[in-house]
Amino acid sequence: MVLVAVFGVALLVAVLLSGLAARTILSTSFLFLVGGALVSDGFLGLIHITPDSDIVAVTADLALFAVLFTDGMHVSFPALRSAWKNPARALGLGMPLAFVFMALVTHYLVGLDWTTSFLVGAVLAPTDPVFASAIVGRKEVPARLRQLLNVESGINDGLALPVVLLLIAAAGPAAGSAEASASKIALELALGLVFGVVLPLLVSGLVRFRLLGAEPKLQPLLPLATGVILYAACHLTHANPYLAAFSAGAVLASVSPESKHAFEPLGESIAELAKFAALLVFGALLTPQLFGDLSWGGYAAVVLAIVLIRPASLLLSLIGTHFDRREKLAAAWFGPKGFASVVYGLLVLQSGIPQAEEAYTLIAVCIAFSIIAHSSTDVPVARMFRVIDLVGIPDADDPVLHTPTEANGAAHART
Repeated sequence: MVLVAVFGVALLVAVLLSGLAARTILSTSFLFLVGGALVSDGFLGLIHITPDSDIVAVTADLALFAVLFTDGMHVSFPALRSAWKNPARALGLGMPLAFVFMALVTHYLVGLDWTTSFLVGAVLAPTDPVFASAIVGRKEVPARLRQLLNVESGINDGLALPVVLLLIAAAGPAAGSAEASASKIALELALGLVFGVVLPLLVSGLVRFRLLGAEPKLQPLLPLATGVILYAACHLTHANPYLAAFSAGAVLASVSPESKHAFEPLGESIAELAKFAALLVFGALLTPQLFGDLSWGGYAAVVLAIVLIRPASLLLSLIGTHFDRREKLAAAWFGPKGFASVVYGLLVLQSGIPQAEEAYTLIAVCIAFSIIAHSSTDVPVARMFRVIDLVGIPDADDPVLHTPTEANGAAHART
């Protein structure tokens, strides 16, 4: 119950300071991260959480599932078809470059073996502009920039996951059975995709029966019930829950727009609470010992990951596009490591591979530094685009593509 009380206090403080956070470099994400660290064993000792605690894996798992489910519901397939070229560059060139560059830096500066180094690169490749909501949630920022950041972040989690799982299998004690592991991973991903498509279609079909249907006040619970069933089904069958969550949200929004609109306020609140809980728990793992265990080479790798590897990779991928210099620099800077990297980092830690702890330490410190750096610089960068009023909801008639974190930025002043 101490953890529940701490979460309640942190949530109250975050809400009370959210207006100030929307106008300054302060962010509510940072508050939860610091709050978790302060009450952990490394400082006040009010809660006792270790990386192998069940609550860590469960909280991160639920948070990523909730975020991907609600993100999927904001995908507009028509808009995506008309604005795919720039995100395709970021995903097809920028992301692999960041993956390879991070692996090289990890191997030569931290000393991890090649397989584990590429694993670290895969874990840190996905981006999460939820921590840059002052950028992705404002109509004053050019639409093509927001489209790029939103589509990239919505898809790269799923692209990185198979690579992470395959590299864990290759780095593990049973690396010789990599072919069997690859088949198993492919089956889990395929099963997750099937569940994510079939279940929403089934629910949508049931609603259309003459004797069935949800009354207005209960209609928001229909997508929620779908998500709960999907989450349970994936874990019971070992289907991939993250691919299932994102695809289910997208399918449900496409076949049942009325359910999407009814669920949107509730879904955003649930996703926000799940993210805050995950940040609090993750913050509790950021003890002085963790930071002390990282070598100077590790800290150099972290700095390079944030200020050089992501920016250089994306800038290279955007050569020849119509972005102006200011837009390119903003897109290159905002590559924060988020919940997908937290979950994948925990998968690495719990995998039992020889260098799991060293890899996790590097990953955890990089995520912490990234959250602090990116969530505290979105407001100053937003002002470069003449964003003045950073509190409130953007106009509803904003025509920009509403994918992953765009709706989060619109529904919430600033996370």
